[in-house]
Amino acid sequence: MSTLIAEDLLLLLLDDETGRLAHSDKIRPLLGGALLIELALAGRVEVEDKTSMWSTAKVVVPETPPPDDPAAQDPVLGAALELVRDRPRAARDLVDRLGKGSKETLLDRLADRGLVRPVTGKVLGLFPRTTWPAIDREHEAAVRRRLQDVLVQGLVPDERTAAIVALLSTVDHAHKVVDRGDLSTRQVKKRAKEIAAGAWAAQAVRDAVKAAQAATTAAVVAGATVAAAAGG
Repeated sequence: MSTLIAEDLLLLLLDDETGRLAHSDKIRPLLGGALLIELALAGRVEVEDKTSMWSTAKVVVPETPPPDDPAAQDPVLGAALELVRDRPRAARDLVDRLGKGSKETLLDRLADRGLVRPVTGKVLGLFPRTTWPAIDREHEAAVRRRLQDVLVQGLVPDERTAAIVALLSTVDHAHKVVDRGDLSTRQVKKRAKEIAAGAWAAQAVRDAVKAAQAATTAAVVAGATVAAAAGG
């Protein structure tokens, strides 16, 4: 089954039984970062050189699309690409814009594919809430096996798996999606960070991938800071 990195990320963050989403307060920049990384890995976006030490590197769309352009075949990626094409923006701005509304769209797609199902209810009998328990777990299990191979067995990840690890590491969740076996939580976390920082993307797209990772991390940290301040 062909899925987006963002869709695999959602499946990993959803509790199969309850259908509740982990890190729901951080999901917008996470999904935005996943979409930006997917476009980068497909060669559909790149990062321009900074024009000065005071400027911010901007993400742009190259003039010539690659053969078998995935953005031309997937409406979610196509919409994401058009947003990037609108005008050059910093990655941090893009992950927020790309992530807006993406959770609902992607969850609906997963439901249409028979992987999850929407269950509506109310919290405290008052506030409406939709959860998304799993129906077919085969695809998610395959994703978890690949993560197990790289995080626990130490195999070299492909670009897609490395991207998922990098995004999960952003919210300190990578160690929660595998069976650690004899490894400690600390060891798995360290491996996830090493993968996130590694040269797993081709040189032509590495700048865009790193920009998306950094922007996602910054957005997640900023959101956590605001939430902590509000709670205080």
